[in-house]
Amino acid sequence: MSIEIQVTPDRCTTQFAAVGVLAVYYQRQKVLEPFQCVVPPVKKRDYPLPNQLTQVLLSILTGCEYLSLVNSVLRPERSLAQVYQISRFADTSTLSRSLDRLTQMNLAQLEQAVRAISHRCSRTLRHDWRGFLYLDFDLSGLPCGKQAQGSTKGYFSEKKHHGTPISTGECHQLP
Repeated sequence: MSIEIQVTPDRCTTQFAAVGVLAVYYQRQKVLEPFQCVVPPVKKRDYPLPNQLTQVLLSILTGCEYLSLVNSVLRPERSLAQVYQISRFADTSTLSRSLDRLTQMNLAQLEQAVRAISHRCSRTLRHDWRGFLYLDFDLSGLPCGKQAQGSTKGYFSEKKHHGTPISTGECHQLP
């Protein structure tokens, strides 16, 4: 399956185009379908609970460290909301109240849904464990020498390295 991104004459802007493409892929492949199994304790809502759970996931993907950031980061993204056939994303209070209303049974259902999504999307589950698994967890972008493992010329918006190779992350091998 291929997804094309192209410039169109329509005015459709988002600062999260990559998340939009990922959202389209998730919809086509029904990756987030397990959220449908989380049965809401209260039925009457503007946004169904599975849609709200998807919005919480999207808030994480768009960099919201806290749910309180949804109103300033995700809610203004109307173009991204159109991917999910909604006019705009729910506000922080709506998402927060819905999460607060989850029962123990809902949390168990949510845990199963997240596990199903993780198993489907996890690359480590499909890893050939006869070889090494490389983990990259240094995102500092510190200057390094040309011989450093994993170093490439790069650019970090807040740092100037004047052509010096930067560490794009320390690669560590796990047996």
